[in-house]
Amino acid sequence: MWTETDNALRRTFRFKDFQAAFSFMTDVAEEAEYQDHHPWWANEYNTVEFRLRTHDAGNTVTKRDHKLAESIDKLAAEYGGQVVT
Repeated sequence: MWTETDNALRRTFRFKDFQAAFSFMTDVAEEAEYQDHHPWWANEYNTVEFRLRTHDAGNTVTKRDHKLAESIDKLAAEYGGQVVT
């Protein structure tokens, strides 16, 4: 379950190494382009942190964020990502 705080959905994943994390981010970037909805994220070594909110809706959480979150979860599972927060 993603955490909703400060008008954003938040979640952090940890992967086995940097290569897995980067490959995951590459696939997320492709999916974000497909959905035309782009996340804020940060990466340090094997950890990737996300914040999702819809800028066009006044920086609030919308169905678009939940849809992208679902896609991110599926991709993280494919890459063996473990939820940190």
